[in-house]
Amino acid sequence: MRSGLDEEAVKKLIQAGRVAKRAVDLAVKLVKHGVSVNYVATSIENYIREQGAEPAFPVNIGVNNVAAHYTPVYNDDSTIPEQGVVKIDIGVHVDGYIADTAVTIALSPVFEGLVEASRRALEKALEIVRPGIRALEIGKVVESTIRSYGFNPIRNLSGHGIERYTIHSGIVIPNYGDILARHRLLEGVYAIEPFATNGSGFVKELDIATIYSLRHAKTTLRGGAMSFYERVYRERLTLPFTLRWYASSVDEYNGLLKIVEELAGRKVLVKYPVLVEKTGGYVSQHEHTVVITERDVIVTTI
Repeated sequence: MRSGLDEEAVKKLIQAGRVAKRAVDLAVKLVKHGVSVNYVATSIENYIREQGAEPAFPVNIGVNNVAAHYTPVYNDDSTIPEQGVVKIDIGVHVDGYIADTAVTIALSPVFEGLVEASRRALEKALEIVRPGIRALEIGKVVESTIRSYGFNPIRNLSGHGIERYTIHSGIVIPNYGDILARHRLLEGVYAIEPFATNGSGFVKELDIATIYSLRHAKTTLRGGAMSFYERVYRERLTLPFTLRWYASSVDEYNGLLKIVEELAGRKVLVKYPVLVEKTGGYVSQHEHTVVITERDVIVTTI
């Protein structure tokens, strides 16, 4: 198999997927009106570690028009609202082999159609996935399914290839019938993740980032920046992280924020801005990870 997916790799991918599935089940139970988002994220991340795995990225909690890349900050006082939708995006890795999955919870019946649109789009996409399928074929099915519910797919968010210790390998699986996406899904690992919205179907970046990752340092770092870089790189390599994992006080958190800015300025740290629907539309998301072999497709997160 390609990408180093021997029998041991597939075994670890399946293990990560099983943990991710149980983490999603926990998330659905935790998301209730008034519950702290910090509690939800921390509980899920702690559960993943208790199962002998590690978070592949900080738990993303996207409320209403927030589509992606928000994880609670240190001492975050926001809570689950009474109305709307909540997206929980979870990554799990076992020895660098990653499972990526997501679920959306409707907080009232009025949003159940929006949630069903992305859920059903994922289900229909998985029905057609096969070795060698063109990415645009998946995009067409996702788009037509979401539109059949009266909603729009988000065109500038997509599914993606996954490699060891790398969540986005560069391979794109569009959520619409992109005629340029003629590449085939060969042996490897892929995340399929339809996003549906009652908005325009595009996201934009905010000037806020709560998730980061490191690049390989080709420059000399000093002092606190060097010690923080070495600690995170030792634990995460280039996998995403959040500062609340490393802060035990407000002062320490504020100090780390300054270090992040220094590392970003030295081009050894990447920020992931929070993404929101461009027109304020609400967003739903569902996601599973698939392993494609020469003959089979294994959905690891079901």
